[in-house]
This record gives sequence, C-alpha cells and structure tokens, in this order.
Amino acid sequence: MIERVAMLSVHTCPLATLGGKETGGMNVYVRDLSRELGERGIAVDCFTRSQNPNIPRISSRLGPNCRVIHLPAGPEMPYDKNRIIDHLPQFVRGARDLARYEGLNYDVIHGHYWLSGLAAHHLRYAWDAPVVQMFHTLGHMKNSVAAGPQEWEAEQRIEGEAQAMDAADRLLAATPLERAQMVWLYGADARKIDVVPPGVDLDLFRPIPPEQAKRILGLPPDRRIVLFVGRIEPLKGIDTLLRAMALVVPEIPCWQDDLSVVIIGGAPGAGIEKVNDELARLEELRADLSIQELVTFQGAQDQDTLVYYYSAADMVVMPSHYESFGMVALEAMACGTPVVASKVGGLTYSVQDGQTGFLVPERDAEALAEKVRLLLCDEDLREELGRQAAQWAHNYGWSAIADQVLDLYQDVQPLSKSAVAVGSG
Repeated sequence: MIERVAMLSVHTCPLATLGGKETGGMNVYVRDLSRELGERGIAVDCFTRSQNPNIPRISSRLGPNCRVIHLPAGPEMPYDKNRIIDHLPQFVRGARDLARYEGLNYDVIHGHYWLSGLAAHHLRYAWDAPVVQMFHTLGHMKNSVAAGPQEWEAEQRIEGEAQAMDAADRLLAATPLERAQMVWLYGADARKIDVVPPGVDLDLFRPIPPEQAKRILGLPPDRRIVLFVGRIEPLKGIDTLLRAMALVVPEIPCWQDDLSVVIIGGAPGAGIEKVNDELARLEELRADLSIQELVTFQGAQDQDTLVYYYSAADMVVMPSHYESFGMVALEAMACGTPVVASKVGGLTYSVQDGQTGFLVPERDAEALAEKVRLLLCDEDLREELGRQAAQWAHNYGWSAIADQVLDLYQDVQPLSKSAVAVGSG
C-alpha cells in the first residue's frame, strides 16, 4: 500500500507562476498529481531547489497531505538549470537529512526531469525506495528541432537523461511515441516503460459561456480571439502563428474592430515592455508584418484567469516544433475550445484531427492560416469541434490518471537494502 511519496522537482517549483522561462506543463503535472494523491490520503513531499531564502522552507499551499520542501542547492535565486547539477549533492543531503530528522520512510520516489532523476538515484539507497522517472520533454528531441546551436540542449543533459533512464525502476512516457523515442534515442529498456498521459483539472477547466468569459476579462462581446498560451521561446513556433495571421487578416475587412490574437506567456506579470530575446524578435516580426494592432502580448496569467481566456477564445493555436504531450491543448479542450496544432510529438495524441481541432504541418504558415480562417468563418463547425473537445478532455481527468499512476507505484518493487549505492554523495 502506498502511504508516502517523494516527488522530486529539482529545477522548478510546482508553486511557481506559470508561463516563465522554466515554468510550464511540468509544474502543472507535479502540482496536480500531488494534490490528487493528497486528497486520497497519501502523504506527498515535493522536494525542490530553493530560489528565495525569504520564503518558508516547508509550505502546505499545495493542499491536504502535501508539502513543498525548498532545499538550498547553490545560490538561492533563479539560476541556470544546466549548472544546478554542480549542487545536486547539497540537494540530496538536504532531502536525506530532513527525512532522517522527521523519521520518514517513502514508498516510492517520483522524479521529474533529468536532474531529479539523478537526485532520485542517490536517494533511493538512503530510503530503500524504488524510483519512477518522467522527463516531460527529451533533450534529443529538442535538439532535433532546434534552429541552431544557440537552441541546442547541452550534451550533459543528454547524458544525464540516459543515466536516469538506466537507473530508474520504471519510466513514465506521456505517449507511445515518447516511449519509442526513449528506446530508439537512448537505448532505454522498453519493458520498464509505462505510458500514462498527463491529466487535466476538470473542476477548474470547464466550459464557460464566451460572453461571460469576455465580460470578466473586459473584452467586447463580439470580439473574436485567436489564443496562444505557453512559454515565449523559439520551440513554441509563435513566429509561425504571426505569419499565418498576416495571411488571414486581408480576407477579414473589419479585423481591426473584431479580431485579436492574444499571446499569454513570458515573465510573470510582464508585458511587452519587459522583453527577452525571443519576445523582442517576435515584436520586431509583428511590426514587419504590420499586425501591431492585431497581436497583444499579455505576459503570464494564473490558471484561475486562464480558464476565462480559453472559454473566450474561438480557438487555441499551438504551432510548436515539438511537444511531449501538450497540456495547454487539454486545458483548452476541457473548456470547450478547439485547438489548431502542429502535427508533432504528443500533439498528435492530444488533438484529434477533424474532431477536437486540426493538425497542420509544422512551420507551415499557409496551412495554419487555412485552418484559422476556417474556424473563424464557420461558427457551426467551431461549436461542434468545441463540444467534441470537451467530451474528449473528460478522458483525462486527474482522478482517472492518478489511478493509473498509483497502479504503477504499487507494481514497482523496492530495492534491496543490500544494494550498493553509486556516487551517493
């Protein structure tokens, strides 16, 4: 019986504001899975690197039976994640010491991202607990779609992923495709890989009448909205969306009055004035395409606000070059909003082409423009896809997903106490 779980999210905190450089679907996954397990009476300790010495070391903000434990590991500030590996021994000691001080035993360690996988390998021997590892995105795949060396993931990450895959007792893949990538690119043992998709909070993400959502957001009731939600980085393909919209607007004579492209993501609380390199590039492209009045950058938004944006939108566009799954697609569909996405990675599983939205070739602005134009012009189609999207998303409620994860936890056998630790620091 599973009574206590150690969640490892070394480089990013599940309580962090979403939409920043290192915050996204993984944060949501760790947070929502922990909450679901906690509501079932399972004690969950989520260990993460402290980025602020002034916040409590232990927080109960996740909910009943859940704790977020902030451990010093290098400078207590936002930090280059590729350098965190130098401080993993400090992180491991902190987790080990706290468990020893409180007399805790864990039934399973669930690592997220490769840094957590390496930390889990060291902690397994102290806690005599098996390791379940999930990566959320793979460095090899990110490199395969990178536009140039400046976007490449470091070889250290690739090697770390391979080590974590080899060391873990079980691996979690979001889709069958990701499972195949682990085997093909990293030589992972297919026998220990389970496919369990991410979940979505159906209590939060639900259909809200568009008129109501627009009123709450302060938007005109007849405003048509094309929405993007995600990190502002080249991998997300926002430039393709801008080019597609430049092709769409000449066919909509009154677009200045009734059409907006809303881009949510970026530094928490930041608008267009607080730019990073990618945002600056996109702002320049927006000007070159003469669509400054069409496209607005809204910065990061909390999820309580996101539900209104999803419901107000006519569609959500995900022009990504790669997604391991695409949790934004699930959230949008749960709100009854169709999704137009690149035909890449996990999006081919989360979006049902022609039923819950459309899939288009990656980096193809003309194909994307065609589907955006179709949904803007065909209200009946848009509503039908939205209804089917909401029905589809109900398959991914966290209650059902947590059942699958718990079955996996139960099935993993703990290590023998006689096992010899390697590099336990």
